[in-house]
Amino acid sequence: MIPLVQIDNLTVSFPIGRRVFGPPPMLKAVKGVSLSIPKGSFVGLVGESGSGKTTLGRAILKASPISEGKITFDDGTRRYDIGTMSKAQERDFRTQAQLIFQDPYAALSPRMTVRDIIAEPLELLGITNTREDTDARVREIAGKCRINLEHLRRYPHAFSGGQRQRISIARTLAAGPKLVVADECVAALDVSIQADILNLLKQLQRDLDLTYLFISHDLSVVAHVCDYVAVMYLGEIVEEGPTRQIFANPQHDYTKSLLAAIPSLDPDQRSRVVQFERGTVTVEG
Repeated sequence: MIPLVQIDNLTVSFPIGRRVFGPPPMLKAVKGVSLSIPKGSFVGLVGESGSGKTTLGRAILKASPISEGKITFDDGTRRYDIGTMSKAQERDFRTQAQLIFQDPYAALSPRMTVRDIIAEPLELLGITNTREDTDARVREIAGKCRINLEHLRRYPHAFSGGQRQRISIARTLAAGPKLVVADECVAALDVSIQADILNLLKQLQRDLDLTYLFISHDLSVVAHVCDYVAVMYLGEIVEEGPTRQIFANPQHDYTKSLLAAIPSLDPDQRSRVVQFERGTVTVEG
C-alpha cells in the first residue's frame, strides 16, 4: 500500500535540566523510529505512559522537534518533508493533518458556540470565503458527526462527554484533512460511550477516506478499530504488524505483557477474547 506518511529513523530529543558549561543533557523520547502509515489505514500506536507514542504523533504534526531522521507526507498531489517545510507549505499541511484531543472537556472553549468551534479552523486557515460557505460546511460536517443541527447555537457546557467529543471530532474534520492523529481520544469517556465514538471514527473513515494514527494505551480499544498495530516501548517500536497477527502471536515480551494486562472475561479462564468486527481472536494467557 502507498504510504501517506513515511517515518524514517526518527529521533526526537528534549533538553532536561541545565548545565553551567556546555549544552544541557538531552532526553531521547523517540529513538530511531521507522513506520509507514498507508493511505486509508487505521494504524494503532500503543504503549504505556512515557513510551514516546504521543511525542511521535506530535512530531508527525510538526508539534515536536525532529532531532534526526525524516517524516514525509505524500498524498499524491503534494509531498512535504515535515521537518523542512516552508511557512506556506506548513499552512497548507495544517489543512491536511489534524489532531483529535484526549479531553473533550478541556479541548472546547466554553465561550464559543458549537457552530463557532467547528467554524474556527475554516476561518483561521482561510478555507471558506463567506459566512454562508462557512455555515454550509459546518452543517455538513456536523451532520456527518451525528450532531443535531439545532445544537449548533448552544455552548459546550450543555453537552455530555460523548457529545463534546463528537463536536471536537467535527472541528478536527472541518478543514477536510486526509490524516487524523487521535491521541487517546476515548480514554476520558465511559466504556459505553467509547464504543459509540469508535464506531463513528470508523464510519467517518469510510465516508471521508481518512487515514488515522490512533494512539492508545488500551489494547482492547485498538483491537476494535485498528487494522495495523505498532508497539512502542522506551521510545522505540519493538513490534508491529497486522492487528490479528499481533494479538494472536505476539513476539516481543513487552507486547506479551500488554496483552496480559487486558482484563479477562472470566478470571478462572487462562485465555482472553478480543472481539473484532469480522471475527474473534483468542489470546492465550
